[in-house]
Amino acid sequence: MKSVLNGTETDKQRWEREVLEPTLKKSPERAVPFTTISGRPIERLYTPDDVRDVEYGRDLNNPGEFPYTRGIHPTGYRGKLWTMRQFAGFGTPEETNGRYKQLLQAGGTGLSVAFDLPTLMGRDPDHELSLGEVGKCGVSIASLADMETLFDGIALADITTSMTINSPAPMLYAMYLVVAEKQGADWKTLSGTIQNDILKEFIAQKEYIFPPRPSMRLITDVFSFSAREVPRWNTISVSGYHIREAGATSLQELAFTLRDGIEYVQYGIDAGLPVDEFVPRISFFFNAHSDFFEEIAKYRAARKIWAKVMQDRFGARDERSLKLRFHTQTAGVSLTAQQPYNNVVRTALQALAGVLGGTNSLHTNSLDEALALPTAAAATLALRTQQVIAFESGVTNVVDPLGGSYFVERLTRDMEDGAYQYFDTIDRMGGMVEAIERGYPQREIAESSYQFQQSVERKEKIIVGVNGYVAEDEPPMAILYIDEAAAERQIAKLEALKARRDNGHVQRALDAMKKAAASTENVMPPLIDAVRAYATVGEMCDALREVWGEYEEVPII
Repeated sequence: MKSVLNGTETDKQRWEREVLEPTLKKSPERAVPFTTISGRPIERLYTPDDVRDVEYGRDLNNPGEFPYTRGIHPTGYRGKLWTMRQFAGFGTPEETNGRYKQLLQAGGTGLSVAFDLPTLMGRDPDHELSLGEVGKCGVSIASLADMETLFDGIALADITTSMTINSPAPMLYAMYLVVAEKQGADWKTLSGTIQNDILKEFIAQKEYIFPPRPSMRLITDVFSFSAREVPRWNTISVSGYHIREAGATSLQELAFTLRDGIEYVQYGIDAGLPVDEFVPRISFFFNAHSDFFEEIAKYRAARKIWAKVMQDRFGARDERSLKLRFHTQTAGVSLTAQQPYNNVVRTALQALAGVLGGTNSLHTNSLDEALALPTAAAATLALRTQQVIAFESGVTNVVDPLGGSYFVERLTRDMEDGAYQYFDTIDRMGGMVEAIERGYPQREIAESSYQFQQSVERKEKIIVGVNGYVAEDEPPMAILYIDEAAAERQIAKLEALKARRDNGHVQRALDAMKKAAASTENVMPPLIDAVRAYATVGEMCDALREVWGEYEEVPII
């Protein structure tokens, strides 16, 4: 991609002088800032001059070849479509099980579990801090009995499942494994993902339990255990999604997410794991926001950066370690309660960006999610959005259809350069854990969030239906309502469970967990034993709280 020169003047400069300037004199451009949603300035025209430092073989290459900028699979979606997931979970396990069966019948090809806040925080439904939250933002799971109900009638050997869980990730993962075991499935053939990304909790979402270093140790224990026992399982989904939802720019999402991934790799190596033994099961989770081309460039840059970092920084040799695999979810923060049907359009464009960027798995948000958890009808429409893209748009016929676009390639290079600058800053601090402890990524995100909100307040960025094209007297929309009956049912089931299980067995299993946590022993085997004894999420997390304590964030000033 070399510059096209006409003497000493580039073709772009000639065009600006001969064609653009006379036009601007007659008809000036709109008096608005031409920037991405992240605030990145955008030129009016991109030409070969803008990609003259991009070498095809070195920077792009063909799909399936290093550095995988154009995709990790030579055939793209011609060989296999992305996994179509719908993030679902509400109320009781019985209710969510019914929703899963509806989605699978509607053509979904993977499940994605949303847990309620008590589960995410390692609390049982009967804990005082769970009051008013049981089943509200996801499904309530307290024990193996609940997990058995959640997947009743669903063969785990035949489906991939993604579970959005972090601090208690090992506990929910163990429950899933034991359910699969009870179904007769072989752990070595199970496929799925646990999010298990604690660094982004400290950075953005704040659903942490234990301090950073024991939390990282828990993750490396999962790496080690799974490499031997569940080799096809994705042991972590390094998540930029929540970083972006907290207000980060596209570049910050890219940089902080990949640098989190680097941190996990380093901790795994420091724990004695060979890089090519566990890195192939690391996956990523990115946001698909509303700036179409910026998002596509982000995904392409992510693949290239990861491949180069794994090769150059860590000496990975297995090509599976070099290939970044990622799930995408459309931007929840972009959804509006005003004129909610506009969200269908937003989601379709965001999903298309994910597809054109080469996502391996995709979740499309429902139109009513700014108001409540999605109704069954809204969730089905969101799934249909993916199916229309897959089967009617034609974009799956060619691999990386935007490759070679001057604009997209320039954005991709800019993303790459900006991410490396963030890496250098974080490396000088000692790593991502140290940067988090100093509040660095938190401050960066807070400032970006503030700047974006200011641009909305000034109407430099228009959100249709919010600060522009506002409609009055909108009719109300029917939403999904979770009442307190779900909590009552979950608490009653928990009381019955504790009455019938072998509580002596439970206590011995919890004691073994604490002993392992206080030593260098891998925590997963005693944790699985505790799950088999029907210890609850709260009991297992409390056992580790006794050993490691709870984390309290230092305020960022």
